[in-house]
Amino acid sequence: MPINSMDFNKDGSLLITASDDESIHLYNIDSGELNKTLYSKKYGVDLIKFTHSNTSIICASKNSWDESLRYLSLHDNRYLKYFKGHRNKVVSISMSPINDQFISGSLDDTIRMWDLRTNICQGLLRRSGRPSVSFDPQGLIFATAVSVNTIKLYDLRNYDKGPFSSFSIDHPMPVEWTTMKFTSDGKYILLSTRNNVIFLIDSFTGEVKQRYTSFVNNNGSVLEASFSPDAQYVLSGSEDGSVHVWKTLTGEEVAVWNGHSNTVGCVQWNPRSMMAASSDSSLAFWIPDKNAIDQLN
Repeated sequence: MPINSMDFNKDGSLLITASDDESIHLYNIDSGELNKTLYSKKYGVDLIKFTHSNTSIICASKNSWDESLRYLSLHDNRYLKYFKGHRNKVVSISMSPINDQFISGSLDDTIRMWDLRTNICQGLLRRSGRPSVSFDPQGLIFATAVSVNTIKLYDLRNYDKGPFSSFSIDHPMPVEWTTMKFTSDGKYILLSTRNNVIFLIDSFTGEVKQRYTSFVNNNGSVLEASFSPDAQYVLSGSEDGSVHVWKTLTGEEVAVWNGHSNTVGCVQWNPRSMMAASSDSSLAFWIPDKNAIDQLN
């Protein structure tokens, strides 16, 4: 069964994956070994994210009858809290980089703010469409991408006053956003879509700095894209089973990794080292040949 989401912990020593067969797998990156397998048979599991602890995660449901978010202890496979409020599928979760807050976006046309310390919703924004959400690296602002090529930035402390910045992305056709990520310095945002294009935008001006298109997404798949830790490279999956690597600012494709047989929906760089993970129904670890890539520059 396909792996639907994955996440490295903060120091890059662990990787957690969630699969459509309702399983959760925890891997040790140093050894490459599977540490633990857990199951979420009642709810299924999607959008898995580490909290600031290596022993707990947050995740969304995979079934359609319970859209609560869940806070799970990996130590004893016990749910610590349920976060109820969404009325339709949750499609995006972002954990604050500095504290226990997180935000979620749902097809119920809402974005909700939460805190791991209480199951009471801390805030609500109404945005129609499929909302992608992301905290910036300082945890002070968050970005939302919803419909008709629009990005909005909010101050976390004053989000109820509306966005302090709003961009319309210059593109000839409407796109549906799927994932959104900031560079570690907060200067750029990477936006994946259901179309055959990934955008790099300036997070201060909204200007499109680069478009990456040399991958396959003909069927509207949700394909994750990620920055390398130094933000020099962008990584994306593809429907043809390949993984593509581009230079971030020039858009030059510097590598295509083959090894998967189906759509590669999840890709992530390790936050602390030059290695990456990708998945279809199988999981692959990649260590780029940095010298070979540098010789192309």
